[in-house]
Amino acid sequence: MTLHTGGAAAAGTWRLGDLTVNRIGFGSMRLTGSAAFDLGTPSDRERSISVLRRAVELGVNHIDTAAFYFSSRRSANELINHALAPYPEDLVIATKVWPGRDPSGEWWWATPGQLRGQVEENVRQLGRDHLDLVNLRIPPSRRTESIAEHFGALADLRDAGLIRHLGVSNATPEHLAEAQSIAPVVCVQNAYGIGAPPEGEAVLRACGEQDVAFVPFFTIAGEGREAGAGTGDSPQVLSVARAHGATAAQVRLAWTLQQGAHVLVIPGTGDPDHLAQNVAAGALRLSADEMARLSSDDRRG
Repeated sequence: MTLHTGGAAAAGTWRLGDLTVNRIGFGSMRLTGSAAFDLGTPSDRERSISVLRRAVELGVNHIDTAAFYFSSRRSANELINHALAPYPEDLVIATKVWPGRDPSGEWWWATPGQLRGQVEENVRQLGRDHLDLVNLRIPPSRRTESIAEHFGALADLRDAGLIRHLGVSNATPEHLAEAQSIAPVVCVQNAYGIGAPPEGEAVLRACGEQDVAFVPFFTIAGEGREAGAGTGDSPQVLSVARAHGATAAQVRLAWTLQQGAHVLVIPGTGDPDHLAQNVAAGALRLSADEMARLSSDDRRG
């Protein structure tokens, strides 16, 4: 049995502020190489470009990227620009700031005053005159600290017209509340999926209560994170996948989408076959029993 799809629209839509997107989007991190950043070999440029174009053909109108998504030979933003500009009117490109990488690949974290430079770098690389959505990616060291100064700096850039909408990433409910007191937040990007720790539920629920999009990453990769999905899927995931003639990755995506109408997914890949499978997951509907079995799955992955 093969899982069929009506394209990215099969999962329905949600709002990012005044922008409506299909709930299955695309993450660009893996376009630059066999693994994120410089962990693998650089990608084939034409293949990455073809994946982006195919994603749009399949109805994807929400792409997640960042200026720090680059390998020794590829830049995600440059690939997006080359593949898709002039951009479709309904395409939303989301990026993120606070972390950065210098040309050698070394990481650094921006001060509030340096965020404008990071925003302008994304604008230049993408060939835009503004950014649709910018997420403030919160460092682990700020898990319990204020983000007001940094988020306030982005709010000023929003007021100046460089940014249309704002979000937060790696955020706690307290971060979300603090950011909302400064400027409207349209999405939260946190790691989340089957086997995620219980604290992830609090952010998901807070977003639902406020009609804020919850946009999880590492939904497929789990603990594999930047290195990608491993081979350790649990018996529960594999059993549900077999029952639907689906892949484990499709089950993970479907389970995540069924956590709420406000949940979006942004699976990333540089493989056209995986892209088609990921988009097809929007048509997969799991039963209440299957959802419960997967929710009780305590294997991280």
